Amino acid sequence: MSKQQLEQGACAGCGVKLHTESADKPGFIPASALERDPAICQRCFRIKNYNEAISVTIDQDDFLKLLGGIAATNSLVVHIVDLFDFEGSLISGLQRFVGNNPVLLVVNKIDLLPKGVNMNRLRNWVQKQAKTQGLQTVEVVLCSAKRNIGFDRVIEALAEYRGKRDVYVVGATNVGKSTLINRIIRDYSDLDRELTTSRYPGTTLDAVHIPLDDGHDIIDTPGIVYNHRMTEIVPRSVLQALLPDKPIKQMVYQLNDKQTLFIGGLVRFDFVEGERQSFTLYSSNALPVHRTKLERADELYADHRGEMLAPPTKEQLDEIPAWTRHRLTVRRGSDTDVFISGLGWIHVNGGTGALIDVHAPKGVRVILRDALI
Repeated sequence: MSKQQLEQGACAGCGVKLHTESADKPGFIPASALERDPAICQRCFRIKNYNEAISVTIDQDDFLKLLGGIAATNSLVVHIVDLFDFEGSLISGLQRFVGNNPVLLVVNKIDLLPKGVNMNRLRNWVQKQAKTQGLQTVEVVLCSAKRNIGFDRVIEALAEYRGKRDVYVVGATNVGKSTLINRIIRDYSDLDRELTTSRYPGTTLDAVHIPLDDGHDIIDTPGIVYNHRMTEIVPRSVLQALLPDKPIKQMVYQLNDKQTLFIGGLVRFDFVEGERQSFTLYSSNALPVHRTKLERADELYADHRGEMLAPPTKEQLDEIPAWTRHRLTVRRGSDTDVFISGLGWIHVNGGTGALIDVHAPKGVRVILRDALI
């Protein structure tokens, strides 16, 4: 690669502009690697070969400008969300950014759900939740990019709704956006490379244009970083335990009121008041759960945080915002989940109502929602 090509070149993995000047800035490529084909930045090289991410940030104003520019185009918008963190990964106010362009909602990671879930009911649930958020969709496609489930329908829907238009792919960090686009590249494009994918949030740094046969592009945009997601605030070494990579086994707990569940050292769930009932936990099975009496919860946490109540470690807990309490009232007769963004959810099974306190790092979204399962 000549100096002139370098000045114009972009990383084939994440799309950021390449340079050889400063190793701590996005797009750095060592001079010795300039002849590599395809040319990828040092960050992508290390993710690809060592599964190791180097921390970099993208200017949020530039990102919002990029998103805001979609309304002026004639495009199909593909919004990818993580089913396991649906409310946390849905882009707030997307409709106003995309204008009149059609939105195809692709719900990824359905492979993480326990076996036997009714897909029609799940699709109806997603449509209802999207509508509540003001998002109008031409179709909801359920898929797993990783396990190649429902992927044929994603490709069919792209062809069906695109016509002769560009396709913008948008989503929050770590929803599987690049994995999905890699499948499109591998199966439906002549492009001899794939985007960088890893288990770390924020892998794609700049808009990546992928040429299609008819002269239009698929445009992969950087993921939005939402700090209300647990996955954005924990140290990277904790992500391995937090993000499930195989179907979860739901855990059912029969609780009397005044009992507490600790989920690792990340969340505390207090059943404050209500009739004896069961609660079903849907979270990564790598996170241990400890039950205790509410009256002992403060003492247990003080004595065992970062050790028995882990992950994270004691040192890592000091890097995470302190807990804040969310008081939630579950109505009698309702079918309700307690949703904790980035961690999963707890289904309230009783139907008899409950008063619940959830302690989670400050800023993490904790809400009640209609039951997913």
